[in-house]
Amino acid sequence: MRLLAPIFVLATSLVLAAPALAGDNGEGLVGETDDRIVTFASLGVVVFFAAFVIVASAIMGRLDKRKDERKAVELRKRVGW
Repeated sequence: MRLLAPIFVLATSLVLAAPALAGDNGEGLVGETDDRIVTFASLGVVVFFAAFVIVASAIMGRLDKRKDERKAVELRKRVGW
């Protein structure tokens, strides 16, 4: 029963949202969708994920550097140098 309740709520919300989103003859927020809009949206997705990977890698590299420095300090404390 615990599994059926969330599935029922999700299905109900999707069924009720579909007619609301299908208004205006299928036009979206920017008007009629043509090849140019689809191309720019796809390019935006590609650029977003490329930028996300670069930023996440930079953050991870900085965090790894801090971790390695902390480990080196602990090792120097243990060894006595």
